Amino acid sequence: MATPRRRLTPDDWAEAALAAIAEGGLAAVAVEPLAAQLGTTKGSFYWHFANRAALLDAALARWEKQTTTMVIGEIVEATDEPVSQLRRLIVRVISLAERDQVEPALQASAAHPAVARALDRVTRARIGLIETVFTRLGFPLAEARSRALLAYSAYLGHAQLAHSTPQLLPATADERRAYLDQVLAALTRPSGT
Repeated sequence: MATPRRRLTPDDWAEAALAAIAEGGLAAVAVEPLAAQLGTTKGSFYWHFANRAALLDAALARWEKQTTTMVIGEIVEATDEPVSQLRRLIVRVISLAERDQVEPALQASAAHPAVARALDRVTRARIGLIETVFTRLGFPLAEARSRALLAYSAYLGHAQLAHSTPQLLPATADERRAYLDQVLAALTRPSGT
């Protein structure tokens, strides 16, 4: 007797779309290949989504939640010292960036309207969180904004290196810890020193 197949959810389709983006970019999000990969028909797709654009929006929302909204929640709710929050944030996002194959593909498709909107939301939210942590550290708002932009730019550079030339990044746990200490010292150094 055959085991009945589990009914696919919109999240299943969105996750498959994200995997396709990671592997082949935005153009890889196509209904028929995704249906075949999921072992279903196009009918299942149309049960959940009106069209490819709706699937893309769902995939982008899922990526945003996994890589940004959840991380922001962790840091905003933290009650430890702000410098510990900043350290945890940096460790968390570097780890995510090094594994996330979707964001580089999205950055390459930043001109696509849906992707541009998602990247704008994510970037603003991420920089806003970093700014909040810097204000918790006691920096005036203008300086917190400036440092947040610098920190986010460094994050983007690190993510690019992690995907294009990972051998240039610190490899051992001790090297990574020393690197993180240098990053934290540079980002939190008082002005004029």
